[in-house]
Amino acid sequence: QVQLVESGGGLVQAGGSLKLSCDASGGTFSSYALGWFRQAPGKEREFVAAINWSGGMIRYADSVKGRFTISRDNAKNTVYLQMNSLKPEDTAVYFCAANGAFYIASDSALRYDYWGQGTQVTVSS
Repeated sequence: QVQLVESGGGLVQAGGSLKLSCDASGGTFSSYALGWFRQAPGKEREFVAAINWSGGMIRYADSVKGRFTISRDNAKNTVYLQMNSLKPEDTAVYFCAANGAFYIASDSALRYDYWGQGTQVTVSS
């Protein structure tokens, strides 16, 4: 059983930056691929970014390419999401998730076995 705890959310002006962290415990961190998803009010949860166990495979949603960067530190059991050039449409609750198929960076929420509680990101215009 893997526990995931997100942090780093908050309120930021458009054009600003935030860095989200997700700390994992209860499992072998390097055995999991990790993903970030987000859910805005009234909308379905959507894929943001994913990284496989080694960092050798990374995938981004088109809406965040060039602005967001996912990374992981297996020694610290932590995955990060650096978010730059934030837009009001990035406002959402951001969730990290762990996928036991460690070798792929999947964009499908159905592939993820464990989820954090989420952290709110609000971007003002």
